[in-house]
Amino acid sequence: MTLFKSSLMTVVPEWIDYNGHMNMAYYNVLFDRCADEVYPLMGFGPDYAEDRKLTTYTAEFHVCYVRELHEGHRAYSTFQMIDFDEKRFHSYQELYHEDGWVAATAEALTLHIDMTGPRVAPMPADVHEKVAALYESHSNLPRPDRVGRSIGIRRK
Repeated sequence: MTLFKSSLMTVVPEWIDYNGHMNMAYYNVLFDRCADEVYPLMGFGPDYAEDRKLTTYTAEFHVCYVRELHEGHRAYSTFQMIDFDEKRFHSYQELYHEDGWVAATAEALTLHIDMTGPRVAPMPADVHEKVAALYESHSNLPRPDRVGRSIGIRRK
């Protein structure tokens, strides 16, 4: 299987900062919109939260800004499942300008949550199967170079 690819999204004027490019916060918005599109494939989404009182929370999110996006640019995001267990999943995304160049990358650790706690809880069997299926479909893809990066100042 190929990576999940979101619909095309447009950078709007309200997202432009005083430096003349898209503010860093809105890269997260575009990554999150991609997640909103892929989550139903895993059994998550608004209905899941409302009907089953289960949801996901992002525990950690790392963004690498590669190239600036500007007003009017159109972009899409990919989503790759890197790993998972009964309570968590590790994903990786790349944000592409419609011309094919990478604007940013993101890596996330997401927790499955029982909203009655709230507390981290195992996924129901039907949802776990869907997450496993997505993982399996991505298991033959190469591991992205940016996965597992840490932040810091490199010293010689």
